Parts: sequence; C-alpha cells; structure tokens
Amino acid sequence: MREIVLDTETTGFEPAEGDRIVEIGAVELMNHMPTGRTYHQYINPQRSMPQGAFEVHGLGDDFLRDKPVFKDIAQDFVDFIGTAKLVIHNAKFDMKFLNAELGWVGRPLLPMNQALDTLDIARKRFPGSPASLDALCRRFGIDNTSRTLHGALLDSEILAEVYLELIGGRQPDLVLQGKTTQSSDSKDTVWRAYPRETSLGSRITGEETAAHAEFIERLGDGALWKKLA
Repeated sequence: MREIVLDTETTGFEPAEGDRIVEIGAVELMNHMPTGRTYHQYINPQRSMPQGAFEVHGLGDDFLRDKPVFKDIAQDFVDFIGTAKLVIHNAKFDMKFLNAELGWVGRPLLPMNQALDTLDIARKRFPGSPASLDALCRRFGIDNTSRTLHGALLDSEILAEVYLELIGGRQPDLVLQGKTTQSSDSKDTVWRAYPRETSLGSRITGEETAAHAEFIERLGDGALWKKLA
C-alpha cells in the first residue's frame, strides 16, 4: 500500500482571497514504511509575502522570486502523488489550497476521500488533548528540535513518524493479529486482550508453597493473609 505524507506552506489562510502555496513537501511510505523517496518544491506565489506568513515559515519575496510557478511544477507533483492516499495534518486546509492551485491551471481536482487527516485521528485517540504536530511529537517522544520554523518537507518527515505512532507504532503490521472488537458506531478496529482458552499452569513449586505457608503461620492469628484466605 502506497501512501504520501504531505505538507504545504502558504501565504495565508484563504486561496479565495488570493493566498497561494509557496512550498510542498512529501514523503513516500510503502506498507507504512518510508521508502526514502521524497518530493520537495518551492513555488513562486506571484504575489508579496505577508509578514505574518513570513514569520511562520521564513520564505520571503527575495527567496521565492526565481522559483517556478505552480503551473510549471503541477505535472511533476501529480505524477509523484498519483492515486496514493495523502496523509495530511489538518487535511482540509492543504487540500483546499492544492485544489485551488490545480483548478487555476485547469487540472483535475484531488478528491477529498484521497486524504487521510491525522488531526482527526489524533482527536479520536486522545479526546480533549492538544493535537498539534508539536504536541503529538511530545506525546510520542519524537525529536522536533530542528523545527524552529515551519517547513513543508521537514514537517512531512516529522508527520510520517507521528502517523506511524498514531496507527500503532513504527511497525504497525507486526501488531498482534488476535481477536478484535469493533464498536457499532466506529470504523476503527481496536485490539483487545481476551482470556486464554487454556489457563497457564502454576509456576510455584511445592517447596515454595510450603515455605509461604510456614511464613504465614508465624504471623499469628491476626495476619491479614489469614483473613483473606
């Protein structure tokens, strides 16, 4: 199974108000394992960078001026992602921008069901707890000290680690494949331990049993052990 962990950086929050993508980063997973293949592209937004956005990702007008526009990188981007599931933190935001950019250059839009939102997964697993990428890194002990500014490729690499923890650890396919229970109102399958069909035999020797009985006897009639027996 091929998945693409993806992140974007933008000039703001609303493509409908003229905001554009300025960076795309993506990491390829195959059967939940990183393959080493990545996609990374800076993009000239053909507009000035607002100060607030610059403070988030540090990508300014001078740096982006000589970068390609989205139209020139669109084919390489869609070729890389193909029909793979897109793993995105707060997928509605990135998908909104990707589809706006694709629409502006006359290309087919990405279906929303192609995206898997790790923000939704985190909120379901840890209701009421912070679910930002930084908060999830702290929860899972993932080193994100190099994340002083947002960067699409770095964030997608970090998100890949977070995603694998969210779905059951770095080797999710090795999770016990025992019986499962499934709630009637949830599609998430959760592993639960069940009683053994055959009980394990006692590992206490006869000598240990006798020594324990002798010890209890020395405690006297008021011993708690005798009251619980």
